[in-house]
Amino acid sequence: QLQLVESGGGLVQLGGPLRLSCAASGPTFSSYTMGWFRQAPGKERECVAGINWRNGNPYYAAPVKGRFAGPRDNAKNTEYLQMNSLKPEETAVYYCAADGRQRWGIVLGTRDYDYWGQGTQVTVSS
Repeated sequence: QLQLVESGGGLVQLGGPLRLSCAASGPTFSSYTMGWFRQAPGKERECVAGINWRNGNPYYAAPVKGRFAGPRDNAKNTEYLQMNSLKPEETAVYYCAADGRQRWGIVLGTRDYDYWGQGTQVTVSS
């Protein structure tokens, strides 16, 4: 079983950067595809980034492409989400999640992920 703990959330000004971390406990972190989701008040949880376990290929949702980066460090059992040029509409709770089914690609649905962190609040002020 994998346990995930996010950190790094907080208040940031319009256009500022923020880096989130997701620390995983468990011996097989490298065999999980990791995803980052966010959920704003009144909205559904959406996948904004992911990285495949097999080949390290990333996925970024269209609204964040070019501004977000989600590398992983398997030696540290940690996944990151570097967010740049943040916008007020990106205020949300951000979650990391792990998909343990060793797929070839990256899935985007919440039901496709087996483990979730508790979430970390990101607030972008204007």
